[in-house]
Amino acid sequence: MDNPDTTPPAELPGSSIPLQSASASLGQRSVRLVLDVLETLLMALILFVLINVVSARIRVDGPSMEPTLVSGELVMVNKLAYRFGTPEIGDIVVFYFPRDPAQEYIKRLIGLPGDQVSIDAGIVSVNGVPLNEPYLAYQPKYTGTWVVPDGQVFVLGDNRNNSSDSHSWGTVPLEYIVGKALLVYWPPQFWKMLDTAAPALAAPGKEPAIR
Repeated sequence: MDNPDTTPPAELPGSSIPLQSASASLGQRSVRLVLDVLETLLMALILFVLINVVSARIRVDGPSMEPTLVSGELVMVNKLAYRFGTPEIGDIVVFYFPRDPAQEYIKRLIGLPGDQVSIDAGIVSVNGVPLNEPYLAYQPKYTGTWVVPDGQVFVLGDNRNNSSDSHSWGTVPLEYIVGKALLVYWPPQFWKMLDTAAPALAAPGKEPAIR
């Protein structure tokens, strides 16, 4: 009977590791690398989907929200703000334009369902109470009175005399609201949180301060 072959496996030059073991180790590392890449891509995809579910990014186009927002600025929007809360006067909201839902507008919310909004002598009043709006650069030069229907909101641009908004084309259905604007994140030097606290109501018998 022939003696069994007891010749040791071939070895890599300069190494005591058998060639078969080295090949297996290289294969395991390759598989692990592929799995790591796939895991990273999956996590990136999940984060991307989550970010887009809870937020949106929009670019300000035009002067209608000056001086609060300037054309070209990029704004982060909270898309879940009104799923877990309710709109408030003073919120800066992004919404689909009622006359062309393919367009998105950004304005300040002034009237809620059932409110009466009036503008006279440069003063905006809600249900007969003047608003103190320190974010305005100029008082509105137009006048009018509007009653906000159920399921709708009344919006105005901060640049009142150069804004296409509810005073010219009507109210916005609540379901058209995309979300609440939170902050300006681009350009970096103009980064800021957006103060959307409800405008203070003027004290009885006093005119609201507007600059």
